[in-house]
Amino acid sequence: MNRTRFSDLTTLAALALLAFVVPGAASAHIVQGEAVGFVSGFRHPISGLDHIVAMVAVGLWGAQLGRPAIWLLPVTFPLVMAFGGFLGLIGVHLPGSEIAIALSGVCLGAAVLAELKPPLWAAAILVGVFGLFHGYAHGAELPPGDNALLYSLGFVLATGLLHASGIALGLVHRWPWGRVALRGTGAAIMSCGAFFLWTALT
Repeated sequence: MNRTRFSDLTTLAALALLAFVVPGAASAHIVQGEAVGFVSGFRHPISGLDHIVAMVAVGLWGAQLGRPAIWLLPVTFPLVMAFGGFLGLIGVHLPGSEIAIALSGVCLGAAVLAELKPPLWAAAILVGVFGLFHGYAHGAELPPGDNALLYSLGFVLATGLLHASGIALGLVHRWPWGRVALRGTGAAIMSCGAFFLWTALT
């Protein structure tokens, strides 16, 4: 393993570790009784900037990494997110989800800013970890009843569209000015995540 690859992997491991070692309880994001069907499920990810920045960042980072990451990362996130949503739905307690959601913006933004190029499996694990917490936040809001499936379909579809938006924006990476713009966007996403983290901790 060359020194650059080792450095990227070390940085990625440190970012992933943050998701587990920073204590906190989810409280600010979850609104009980919000889920009433497909429309509210679709609106939920696009109504919260904490979700938007993380999900767009997944697409941006995938575009920076190129194939197959450009498709694997945006597929991994919603798949693991759906599992996290199931955990929330059945009442499994997953502490610190609000902190992890904020950290997703910090870490994924940092990955875009630094143009980290870790092994594909490591990038997928990091994205999956954050997808789990984002999904849990959604699933914890789901009331029992027939609307749960429609709500879930709505937020998964909205998530996919946010990833696609990130990929589309990330295609400018092929040009020198585009790489600079993407790194600036990563810095902005990281700043948003830092603000959400500060808010969640205070």
